[in-house]
Amino acid sequence: MNIHEYQAKAILREFGAPVAVGVPVLKAEDALAAAKTLPGPVYVVKAQIHAGGRGKGSFKEAAAGDKGGVRIAKSPEEAELFSRQMLGSTLVTVQTGEAGKQVNRLYIEDGAAIDKEFYLSILIDRATSRISFVVSTEGGMDIEKVAHDTPEKIVTFPVDPATGIMPHHGRHVADALGLKGDLAKQAGDLTEKLFAAFVAKDMELLEINPLIVTKDGKLRCLDAKVSFENNALYRHPDVAELRDLSEEDEKEIEASKYDLAYIALDGTIGCMVNGAGLAMATMDIIKLYGESPANFLDVGGGATKEKVTAAFKIITADPKVKGILVNIFGGIMRCDVIAEGVIAAVKEVGLKVPLVVRLEGTNVDLGKSIVASSGLNVIAADDLDDAAQKIVAAVKK
Repeated sequence: MNIHEYQAKAILREFGAPVAVGVPVLKAEDALAAAKTLPGPVYVVKAQIHAGGRGKGSFKEAAAGDKGGVRIAKSPEEAELFSRQMLGSTLVTVQTGEAGKQVNRLYIEDGAAIDKEFYLSILIDRATSRISFVVSTEGGMDIEKVAHDTPEKIVTFPVDPATGIMPHHGRHVADALGLKGDLAKQAGDLTEKLFAAFVAKDMELLEINPLIVTKDGKLRCLDAKVSFENNALYRHPDVAELRDLSEEDEKEIEASKYDLAYIALDGTIGCMVNGAGLAMATMDIIKLYGESPANFLDVGGGATKEKVTAAFKIITADPKVKGILVNIFGGIMRCDVIAEGVIAAVKEVGLKVPLVVRLEGTNVDLGKSIVASSGLNVIAADDLDDAAQKIVAAVKK
């Protein structure tokens, strides 16, 4: 689960991390009063959307101006003007795609006199199965670009779970950023506080880009991006309350109601599979035969008829879907349950695109019999390779 910058900074502030004072704004008429509560004389007006590249983005509406989603205001009145231009407008960045995202929230923050910019993040490194730091002197830039062009400028190191965070981790961060003296001490203190927040809140990613040194020699988290482990949210009701549904895909929201693992993609073939590994293999083989998956969808090992029906409805609600592939290997999941769910969903919402069904495993003969006797125009497949070829061929007709 992702949250907005102002929410992330509020969490970091709880753990003592240095962040500027700021006020979230939901209505333009509140912007002037919000700005006046800040020290000034410089104010930063930031669009709050779940996407990076806001400063370099542009608005679709002419009335929103062309100064991007992060603007420097020299007075509370100018901060109010920017707020009126930005709220309700659609911001397009490198991460939103051409559709962009509507700006429904702003964050007006006290300005900072920047001397240097760095990059610092904490994430779960799957290669080492440990929490790891990623640090770079190239702050304010896309870390992917830095990794591609100048990988030597990125320093990565893990934290041993047996020891947890230690003083030498802070020294490692300071060395990587070339910080000495008091700034090195600040880096050590910040390293410990960010790690504490990451662990306490079950974060998946904590990214500070940029981490700055101010003109008066202070470290400050100028931006903050945080995402959380969805499966741990039950331990953090305060975090769960921060969820902004307006920033999420409607189909993904619906899937979460049925505990379905669903991610919308840009392809044309909808997939319903049980098991994450099989789902990945299914998407790969669709690509192999020349098409692209429209989604990742894992119905899980214990899906019910109702759950499968809901999954099918979500897939068919995507206008990009030109064909559907159901690929089930029944272990815990029974093939007849999948078949009943698919048939029920098709009868309820109709079937306007080709549907290929491949079943194998527990109760496979019963499942195939249910599909065959349904009277529906369903294409049966013997194995995954056969299924992929058939759905790709059907879509290309």
